[in-house]
Amino acid sequence: MGALFLVLPVGLPLAGGFLSFFLRFRDERSRFAYMEAVTVATSVCVLIALLFVGPGKADLFSFTYGYSLSFGLDGMSRLFSGLIAALWPFALLYAYGYMAEEKHRARFFAFYVMTYGVALGVAFAADMITLYVFFEMLSLVTIPLVTHYGDHDSMYAGRKYAAYTIGGASLAFFAVIVATVYGQNGQFIYGGSLNGTGPKGLLEAAFVLGFFGFAAKAAIFPLFDWLPTASAAPTPVTALLHAVAVVNTGVFAVGRLTFYVFGPELLEGRGVTAFCRVMVLFSLIFGAVMAIRERHLKRRLAYSTMSNLSYMLFGILLLTPEGLSAGLSHMVFHSLTKMVLFLCAGAFMHQTGRSYVYELGGVGRYMKVTAACFTAAALSLMGMPLSAGFISKWALIRSALEKGGAYALAGVACLIAASFLCAAYTLSISIRAYFPAEGKALLNQEKAPAEAGMAMRLPILVFTGAVLFFGLWPGALMGFLNSLSGGI
Repeated sequence: MGALFLVLPVGLPLAGGFLSFFLRFRDERSRFAYMEAVTVATSVCVLIALLFVGPGKADLFSFTYGYSLSFGLDGMSRLFSGLIAALWPFALLYAYGYMAEEKHRARFFAFYVMTYGVALGVAFAADMITLYVFFEMLSLVTIPLVTHYGDHDSMYAGRKYAAYTIGGASLAFFAVIVATVYGQNGQFIYGGSLNGTGPKGLLEAAFVLGFFGFAAKAAIFPLFDWLPTASAAPTPVTALLHAVAVVNTGVFAVGRLTFYVFGPELLEGRGVTAFCRVMVLFSLIFGAVMAIRERHLKRRLAYSTMSNLSYMLFGILLLTPEGLSAGLSHMVFHSLTKMVLFLCAGAFMHQTGRSYVYELGGVGRYMKVTAACFTAAALSLMGMPLSAGFISKWALIRSALEKGGAYALAGVACLIAASFLCAAYTLSISIRAYFPAEGKALLNQEKAPAEAGMAMRLPILVFTGAVLFFGLWPGALMGFLNSLSGGI
């Protein structure tokens, strides 16, 4: 019975999205009502699973040599699936408002909903084989979203996205094989399923390939370039890629690989671990520096995402329970914060027809609600106290200081430096929105921009409220994250 509760939320959006190609709707509003109903029903199924399905593993389909696709629930899967389920219905509502005048909406919403099911498949995966299958499916089902507009930039972005994410997963396949052969069929066991079995060189090669292969979706250097390029997609897609589905699955998979397959004891003190740590810290600073240099609004936020994903990887590679908890807390709070920033950016672009930071002078005087939400999220992203971003950054710094050592201290320095850079590349947008340079304000337009419709504003307000709420009352969520140190 437990397996059914996990299969249903994965299968419902996959089937619902696929069937929408064949169903006949009276109008676009009816189509959206159907899609939203499927999405909300899926989130309800996830909630039921989180409440009533206990820990364990259920085999869904067995194939060669006794290997199988298996679902299960533990602390990490509960966290990731709950995050997805909370965000997706509101993201779809925003997409409805944003895409109202666009072509090929039927195709767009079908793949948008199907992506929900595939992402849940990653969350519920109970072993490396299952995770890898859905990890690859996620790349395939999101390619039509990246290439939605069909112009040169979109098609180029789609090709690059496919090359990086599918190519990266090909690297990770070696780690899947090693984990399956030497690690109890690749099961996820807190502390590691390998138990030190297997040749040392083989295990080290498997970890470094698996780390970079999975982290390609988390935009680790040098496999990052697909992320800013994918900004050519519609804003609901870039928010989906940069805040929820794709990038977080990269972090999630690295967390599984590190804590549930190889294990901290096996990885601590290894040369390959040190190499991965260096690349994480470099990515953290590199992304922040590139964000300051970038003038396109969504690409600036994309580089910011690259930097913040490395915050999460930094916490995981501390190889302590506290580091894992801190990294996952930043995954949650960054998702909420970056959803606000991307949705606000999309609203600015949708209402003004402009895409570059220097073109948005004075927009805050007309789109007051959107600009206020953007500023609140910017303060959270930089780690301002009483915001969600401060909670997770503080947890990362504290866990690093408790760990000690060169990597931890260097990471603290990088986190602080990146936070200052973050203030520069986010608050400068807010300052320009409220205090435009002379002669460069939207005030000079014959027709001033207005706030986006309620379908776009409501998700922005909900996610902004969540950012503020968790900044003031993070206790329950942080308590659950800390319980991950017990391997629940």
